[in-house]
Amino acid sequence: MRLPPWFKVRPQTGENYLKIRHLVKNLDLNTVCEEAQCPNIWECWNAGTATFMILGEICTRSCGFCNVDFGQPKALDPKEPEHVAEAVASLNLKHVVITSVDRDDLQDGGGQHIANVISAIRQATPATTIEVLTPDFLRKDGAIETVADARPDVFNHNLETVPRLYKQARPGSDYQWSLDLLRTFGAEHPGVPTKSGLMLGLGETIAEVEQVMHDLREHDVDMLTLGQYLQPSKHHLPVDRFVHPDEFEALREVGERLGFAQVASGPMVRSSYHADQQAAGLLQGNFD
Repeated sequence: MRLPPWFKVRPQTGENYLKIRHLVKNLDLNTVCEEAQCPNIWECWNAGTATFMILGEICTRSCGFCNVDFGQPKALDPKEPEHVAEAVASLNLKHVVITSVDRDDLQDGGGQHIANVISAIRQATPATTIEVLTPDFLRKDGAIETVADARPDVFNHNLETVPRLYKQARPGSDYQWSLDLLRTFGAEHPGVPTKSGLMLGLGETIAEVEQVMHDLREHDVDMLTLGQYLQPSKHHLPVDRFVHPDEFEALREVGERLGFAQVASGPMVRSSYHADQQAAGLLQGNFD
């Protein structure tokens, strides 16, 4: 499908873009910006922000929307926490987002490794605020508690789509489990904002999206992102439709009425897009 006029991106390289690209390569790191073919990579990297993807570059699940490779992952890199912290320090990041692949092969789903990355960043740059975007740790007892004990500043777990489309979009995942995961973290650390996100354009209805938004608020989720799904390749789920910016704006207003502290809603929005700006107000003492 041809992209609509509101979805045009002009690639631009700059000093910060090249610096991040160089660091990522030299430290053998992965970024979701590259792996997910994010359309905002030029803007974010030129602005000096990046989202690091840990636990390897091969996922144990094959989600219909995701461009990350599926298969048998390699062993964890014990130096990865140190390398991520080094990159955060070198880039002088004030806010960093750490995400990961699913690691169903690990007993704790990678929970301890995520906690190790948080600790390494804390030691290297104590002033940096840390947002984690985690997998669901399905059937991995204690994993979410391990991450919670490491005290990230924002906890993010994406529902991705409406429950009716889970079989096609998120095979192996469970809608209610993901909702409960978000509530569990919030209950463990009520002073830490929780966040989730949805992709639109997979075949959902606006009524279904609004129901998911209600479900998130009922599970005490504080922040929400809504963005347009783009098909990474012909082997992935097709785009059902391009949602108009006016619809995204209307959903933003619905989210605010429901009581989300922050709602980012628009075609180009991704879960880590302008994450520093979205979290800023909540992390400056305004979070209740």
